Amino acid sequence: MVSRTKIKKTKTKAKSSGNGNPSVISVCLGTGGIAAGGDKVFEKFKKVIKSKRLDTAIGIGKRVCKTAKTGCRGLCARDVLVDITVPGKEALTYERVTVDMVPQIIEDHLENNTPVKKWLAKDDYHRFHDNQQRLILGNCGTIDPENIDEYIIKGGYKALDKVLKKMTTKEVIDEISAAGLRGRGGGGFETGWKWGSCAKYDADEKFIICNGDEGDPGAFMDRSIMEGDPHVVLEGMVIGGYAIGATKGYLYVRAEYPLAVERLYIAIRQAKENGFLGEDILGSGYSLDIIIKEGAGAFVCGESTALQYSIEGKRGMPRTRPPQSVEAGLWDKPTCLNNVETFANVPIIINRGAKWYSKIGTEKSKGTKIFALTGNVKNTGLIEVPMGITIRKIVFDIGGGIPKKKKFKAVQIGGPSGGCLPESYLDKPIDFESLLEAGAMMGSGSLVVVDETTCMVDMARFFLDFCVNESCGKCPPCRVGTTLMLDILIRITQGEGKEEDLDVLERMSDEISTMSLCGLGQTAPNPVKSTLRYFRDEYLAHIRDKECATATCVALHKYTVAPDKCTKCMLCVKNCPVDAITGSRDEVAFIDKEKCIECNLCYEKCNFMAIK
Repeated sequence: MVSRTKIKKTKTKAKSSGNGNPSVISVCLGTGGIAAGGDKVFEKFKKVIKSKRLDTAIGIGKRVCKTAKTGCRGLCARDVLVDITVPGKEALTYERVTVDMVPQIIEDHLENNTPVKKWLAKDDYHRFHDNQQRLILGNCGTIDPENIDEYIIKGGYKALDKVLKKMTTKEVIDEISAAGLRGRGGGGFETGWKWGSCAKYDADEKFIICNGDEGDPGAFMDRSIMEGDPHVVLEGMVIGGYAIGATKGYLYVRAEYPLAVERLYIAIRQAKENGFLGEDILGSGYSLDIIIKEGAGAFVCGESTALQYSIEGKRGMPRTRPPQSVEAGLWDKPTCLNNVETFANVPIIINRGAKWYSKIGTEKSKGTKIFALTGNVKNTGLIEVPMGITIRKIVFDIGGGIPKKKKFKAVQIGGPSGGCLPESYLDKPIDFESLLEAGAMMGSGSLVVVDETTCMVDMARFFLDFCVNESCGKCPPCRVGTTLMLDILIRITQGEGKEEDLDVLERMSDEISTMSLCGLGQTAPNPVKSTLRYFRDEYLAHIRDKECATATCVALHKYTVAPDKCTKCMLCVKNCPVDAITGSRDEVAFIDKEKCIECNLCYEKCNFMAIK
């Protein structure tokens, strides 16, 4: 049986292996990296290194070169990302690496000790990371997610060893409570309170569930953790299982995450082989097995009771509460459910202590939060920041600002169930309470930035359409109400709206939020409510003037040129397929409506918002 001695031996073995310290080539092989060609780049590095015999001892110093795979680095917009670490020197990062670049990188950097400067990551890459506080993502991008020894070297399973050898179940729950950890899946419930509530019930079976059913458009936080550091999720689950007295664990992952599922299976096998999972874990007498359940991709199965029905083999639909899951959940047994990011926080808290952890963040929102930063921002990717950070710091310091000299307009926080916050909220802190007060929500952590070219009415329509399609249909307020709201929004974007529609939308939003059975229906109206609150003038322009200022709503296209914005660049003239636009370097462009076929090409080509 594996004990703390096993952990120490693994570290010693890793430190003493090889001929000295090798040069290491680390390639991002998360989903984003693979999509950009990371698997081909990785194989090319291996092939060239082997052909040059750099994988064997050479020279007086017995230098060894090896390749390594890692999970997501965060800055997905720059994939494929490659780190090269030469002993005694600082690691250097290459960005947007292709197969053709590999031979020169090896020859110049590894053989001649001269990095290829033109391909090295630029300053904004470093600003992207320097403005973060990577705790949960600390191992992602630095360790091989398919090698348990690398996780152990980084302190992995040390927290589990401590819990099983030195702490009672109550002490574990008290530590999590003292840390102030709140659920990162959207609701923000206190984790310690949830664990304590489940622990007090006696039953022949208890279940602990990890919710990895991440379905928000543009969200990939949980996926990246499962792909890049799967053992931290398992360790957090076993600690949670011990705390509540769980007899079995389930890891619910959507089937659209094949790489995450594959690496979780590998991690579970390795954890069992090394005594961190299964029977009599670390000789403590506590046993727990974890089973992976692949979901079919239903958004509603992110809701706890619908997820449990899915595990039971039933249709994924929410049920009424009480009883709460902690009392009667999976197969009517006491069940505790947290999401991937929540469990990933647990080993950190146990290792570093609740007092240390609680100093990060705000008074009521402790720790860090992972966001998927997407949309109209220069540096898209995965970020981890302390609670209480401002939107401005995320968008402009980490994200690098808005590309193409466009203006920031809004940010959608919390996915399709979140809210759209305008420029006036750039300096507001991001925490659970502040976002709710502003009409948004933390959600799972998707953060979509939009610029001045985005129509907020159409954006609200897009997110509501998503929720309508993902509704399970069980309760009428969600099934019928959101559909009726969507019909109104579609009419407004087509120039057929009425001013009284806005009052109807606001009233229906409140009614649906109040009467819906689960969180999907309760939060589905948020994008509509928030855009009506902050961008009401755009709704009125669609209704009164039959005009979409961004020309997004095709039915309202007029195709005229705003003289004050036209720079006479001639791009619209050159790209019009039917020669409907005239103009010159000295003359403002003019659109002949008789010839115009409303193809929208002039609007797309104009960089100065001069086409209306």
